[in-house]
Amino acid sequence: MDSYLPLYLFTLALSLVACALILKNIIPRLKRLAPQPILTEGPHWHSSKYGTPTMGGISFLFTGALCAIIAVASLMRSGAKDEAISLLTVIGYATLSGLIGVIDDLTKLRHRENAGLSPKAKLILQSLCAIAFLFARAKLLSEGTSLYFSFGSFDIGPLYYILAFIMLIATVNCANLTDGVDGLASGVAFAIGICLFYISFSARADVAVMSVIEIGISLAFLFFNLNPARIFMGDTGSLYFGAILGGCAICLGNPLLAMILGSVYLIEGVSVIIQVAVYKLTSRRVFRMAPIHHHFERLGFSENRIVIAFMLVTLLSSLLCPILFL
Repeated sequence: MDSYLPLYLFTLALSLVACALILKNIIPRLKRLAPQPILTEGPHWHSSKYGTPTMGGISFLFTGALCAIIAVASLMRSGAKDEAISLLTVIGYATLSGLIGVIDDLTKLRHRENAGLSPKAKLILQSLCAIAFLFARAKLLSEGTSLYFSFGSFDIGPLYYILAFIMLIATVNCANLTDGVDGLASGVAFAIGICLFYISFSARADVAVMSVIEIGISLAFLFFNLNPARIFMGDTGSLYFGAILGGCAICLGNPLLAMILGSVYLIEGVSVIIQVAVYKLTSRRVFRMAPIHHHFERLGFSENRIVIAFMLVTLLSSLLCPILFL
């Protein structure tokens, strides 16, 4: 840990400053070019958010790429070739996922409504990215098919790739669902970054670097995104954050880690599934609105209270990681 601590501190500072500077310069431009369409079925008070610029997640793509390039060079120079390659695969996967978000956001802006790529088109693109990520790691790093726990490892053979694929797809899409309240997606991502760094700083430099990148960019974005938000990250940012978590869980040897660290993502996704399933069967709603953060809004919770509560849920659920995975 001591040998890489300067790298972690430098990467954290660079990601924070670079992302903040990019955001400060692109907000006026995006306000003219990319005003956020508002979901008509959403809470009526969200109509006041119309015109807030979106696609702020573009800053994540540039900042993450810059920090990763410098970190990869540093790791290669120190002889940590495998961790450098691993870091490249994760940042590559996150960047490709973010680019899917760019296409989705641009489609929404072109149609001037909150409906971007079709679910089928988005799923196909996400599947291709996930398969490419898993294939690259298998070929470049000769990763096996074992799930690693604190109490031992279990080789599950080809089932590993099915599990990993499902978790990657689920994580990016549930992260996307979480982006519906000012500061929520970036606040949860900040908490996830803290948790990832805690469980990786002394063992996995590749994951530790990705976690400090996530901490830096999410903290910078929170400054502009807390209620009332000056900019939204769009699908560009939420898919990027989801891909970081999914990719890092694979790096740490167990895709199931994404369920623990991404507990809020899981809750958001399950709330939508429950709402849709129960409504189709009974024509009744379990929640006042799904995803569940809108349910709490309709109960009278302020956006900032929801952000703080969901960040705490993320931090508390991460306490299971040392028991199950370390």
